[in-house]
Amino acid sequence: MRILIVDDHPLVREGVRTLINHQSGLEVVGEAADADSALEAIARLEPALVLTDIGMKQVSGIALAAQIRERWPAIHVIVLSMYDNPDYVHQAMQAGARGYVLKDAPSSDIVDAIRAVAAGDTFLSASLSRQSARSDGPRPILSEREAEILACLARGLSSKQIAAEHDLSVRTVETHRQNIRRKLRIEGQAELIRYAVEHCRTAG
Repeated sequence: MRILIVDDHPLVREGVRTLINHQSGLEVVGEAADADSALEAIARLEPALVLTDIGMKQVSGIALAAQIRERWPAIHVIVLSMYDNPDYVHQAMQAGARGYVLKDAPSSDIVDAIRAVAAGDTFLSASLSRQSARSDGPRPILSEREAEILACLARGLSSKQIAAEHDLSVRTVETHRQNIRRKLRIEGQAELIRYAVEHCRTAG
């Protein structure tokens, strides 16, 4: 798998490159320090996956993920961040990222995330996943349609994308999302995304 690293800190890029290049089947084909350089490198190098920092100057990693999804939908994106803010996780997944790895997590998380995303799964660092653990008691029973929508949320799809995939109106999808949150006793959209990702990984 050809990988592009995007981070405005040279030492971070060097460390991640060394880690990845020691893994079988993975190769760092380029680096970029900002979003503009990243877009140019993607067009030139054609990587299969982009590993991007979230906190860059001018254009954030989340905004970069959205641009990549729009221009190169087949390219996977994993966000590497120092922030465990659930709003950032939600925004990154909505923008098209398939993984969210914390910079203070074990270095093996980066490799695990790359392999999970390459296999078609999503990935969150363990501490983020633990935040989505529910209180004890049986898991509420979701309808077949609600379970389908939950799976789509785990893939990072927006309500508009879910509506198109299942031939529904956006308003219907939003209603299902509200029902899922009510059944699971989840307050915010970010927590719903975390729950969806954790549920998908656990089920798999």
